[in-house]
Amino acid sequence: MNHRTNALLWKQLLQRSARSNLSLQGQIREMLVSAILDGMIDPGTPVPSGRELAEQLGVARNTVVLAYKQLADEGYLLSRQRSGHFVNAEFVAGLRAREPGTADADAAMAPADWERRLRLQPTRQRSIHKPADWQKFPYPFLYGQFDASLFPTANWRECCLKALSVLDIRDWAPDHINRDDETLVQQIRTRVLPRRGVWAQADEIVVTVGAQHALYMAADLLLCEHSTLALENPGYPDARNIFAARTSRLLPIDVDADGLPVDERLREADYLYVTPSHQCPTGVTMPLERRRRLLQWADRHDRIIIEDDFESENRFGGEPIPALKSLDRNHRVIYIGSLSKSWAPGLRLGYIVAPAPLAREFRALRRLMLRHPSAFVQRAFALFLSLGHHDAQLRRIAMAQQQRSRAVLEALARHAPQCEVTPVIGGGSCWLRLPDGVDTGELARRAAAAGVLIETGDVFFFQQPAPGPFMRLGWQSIPDKAIEPGIALLGKTLQGL
Repeated sequence: MNHRTNALLWKQLLQRSARSNLSLQGQIREMLVSAILDGMIDPGTPVPSGRELAEQLGVARNTVVLAYKQLADEGYLLSRQRSGHFVNAEFVAGLRAREPGTADADAAMAPADWERRLRLQPTRQRSIHKPADWQKFPYPFLYGQFDASLFPTANWRECCLKALSVLDIRDWAPDHINRDDETLVQQIRTRVLPRRGVWAQADEIVVTVGAQHALYMAADLLLCEHSTLALENPGYPDARNIFAARTSRLLPIDVDADGLPVDERLREADYLYVTPSHQCPTGVTMPLERRRRLLQWADRHDRIIIEDDFESENRFGGEPIPALKSLDRNHRVIYIGSLSKSWAPGLRLGYIVAPAPLAREFRALRRLMLRHPSAFVQRAFALFLSLGHHDAQLRRIAMAQQQRSRAVLEALARHAPQCEVTPVIGGGSCWLRLPDGVDTGELARRAAAAGVLIETGDVFFFQQPAPGPFMRLGWQSIPDKAIEPGIALLGKTLQGL
């Protein structure tokens, strides 16, 4: 291979490693690691000299030399005096995936029957599905997704860098076993919970990998096949699926304009899962008087309530109604919240508030599952809270979502007046009933073909088929300027069914 061909090859490899978040030295290092592990450079062979590769790539020689030195320190390359650098054959052999051996004839004829062995098949449950490439669609009316334009990049980077100080690293780098970051627990206790009227001690708070992790642990600790759990209908599909994996005795209660009714149907339930502050998916809020009646039911019948308080602070007008937990005087409510749902769901940070004896069991169970959530993320988020960034971010999100909700509702009135919209008082989505006879699945397929993503409502209902054509329309991840044309396309698609 001549010098010109080599130069072209290395330039192409460097382009594949070009990423804005990597320095030039980091890109060269990634390029060389990929070339070694992908077999483009044979073990034991020399790599170009620092001067030669620098000339071929058009970079400073010192940049290549430093990359070589780092790779030699880590074992990828061997440095030989007066001879240059060589691919470390012994080191690479331990990293490369081994070629599969030849299975014997009997094994080839009798593969494991996994379907027979599985106690549960989550892939067969009805769940919310969103395209992995949703960000490529021009009109993503999806709930619970990330909006890059609203992410506080500078503030979050500041907190991550502070968490990388020498003293902070000594705190979060060790295995915490079943402990949480004390600074984050303190911030949740003094800054987050009081806004919902909830007061808790440090030993009553457990940090989780998102609110869904909290639901999973609550189901594991509390439910058995003989437990009866009441839940809202329509309701959160993932909660329904989690609980259904523990007990077949699920009791769906149809919600009304005030959320879950408190009536005789609850008498059969041992536990209740409820989203009172922002009912999923309708968005309605349970009034204070009904919350009191719900707690009276729990006290009278010795029942436990699991309160999922998502999007509680994201109201567009007036003061938020205090959480159900804030009214609980007899420790009947297990309170579950999220720290990052509305602005960075990928951070996966939530928490549980429960009586101290139950919180201890949650920590012990969490230790068996994943030890503890990332201590680095916990520390960075504690700083994010203490510096006031979280409060500012919530206000920014609320203002943006209020503006977008207004634009969505106005566009629906113009382009899809035949849809009945549940009144919106906050949050990142609205619940719509479509005209009778509309096939929401077909509507979603045709809309997606036109670049519009929506969520059909059937997955939220316990019974199938759903009692009518419903749809959830989210505005968390769609730019303001895309709302009007997106709804116009959706209305045109609906008329064409």
